[in-house]
Amino acid sequence: MDNYVLGIDYGTDSVRSILVNARDGVTLASEVYNYPRWKAGEYCDPTKNQYRQHPKDHLEGLTHTVKAVVQKSGLEKSQIKGLCVDTTGSSPLPVNKDGQALALSEKFSENPNAQMILWKDHTAIAEADEINHLARTWGGEDFTKYEGGIYSSEWFWAKILHIIREDPEVAEAAYSWMEHCDYLTYTLIGGTDPVAFKRSRCAAGHKALWHESWGGLPDAEFLEKLDPRLVKLKEQLYKETYTSDQAAGLLSKEWALKLDLDEGTPVAVGTFDAHAGAIGGEVEEGTLVKVMGTSTCDIMVSSYESLEEKR
Repeated sequence: MDNYVLGIDYGTDSVRSILVNARDGVTLASEVYNYPRWKAGEYCDPTKNQYRQHPKDHLEGLTHTVKAVVQKSGLEKSQIKGLCVDTTGSSPLPVNKDGQALALSEKFSENPNAQMILWKDHTAIAEADEINHLARTWGGEDFTKYEGGIYSSEWFWAKILHIIREDPEVAEAAYSWMEHCDYLTYTLIGGTDPVAFKRSRCAAGHKALWHESWGGLPDAEFLEKLDPRLVKLKEQLYKETYTSDQAAGLLSKEWALKLDLDEGTPVAVGTFDAHAGAIGGEVEEGTLVKVMGTSTCDIMVSSYESLEEKR
């Protein structure tokens, strides 16, 4: 009997789920769900480059697409051996101490600053400029050196810094922040502790300046110069990160019932869409893969030896 795996791909306008034969890579079934709130332009203001998405769009899309592919396939649930989520990024959202999205609470349900800050939101240009200037002048490690030397307004710290300065209520209520791929994975496994949860190294290394050479996230001294509140936040984020060949946990009973899957099905650590697309495109050392969607990403794999600590 063949075994199958579920891939759940969150793009800018829609989520797509596919069911793939783990033996030969053949897709057995697929389904697409367009985000209704996003399509209506809710929480967005193009005049300010503000692009936000409600987590309900993503949770409803998750339920619809996974149930649809399972039903289309006609498979026994026991044949589905695992699932993984990939998303756009950096697309962080604020969560409470239990890891629940603030936007799912009545108080913050309609607050744009409590929604997921979509990858293409550019409201944090000034904050990104601050981070870049500080990285070059503070006298310590240049935390941007593995990011091409330039931190973007599309990324984790810049977006959080902008929101906590603009919205004191969200700043006070947000115990932690999670990347989109981490939040959905955490939800699927019924997570209860966002700090102990296995966060994505793909997301952390690319967008949050995480690197093992300086012990994880940037130094508290560096973050304090940006805003003292980031120092407390760092302690409520994560220290270790994990890759998607590892399980973040097991599918919870609640979500197994919602998705028509077996409770306890392994859920992989989350990842980013372009990186997952490169793997699907069979990227290997010396090969460039173009991943094209709402944006275009060029992905290449190099050996550690060829890089030799180069930026």
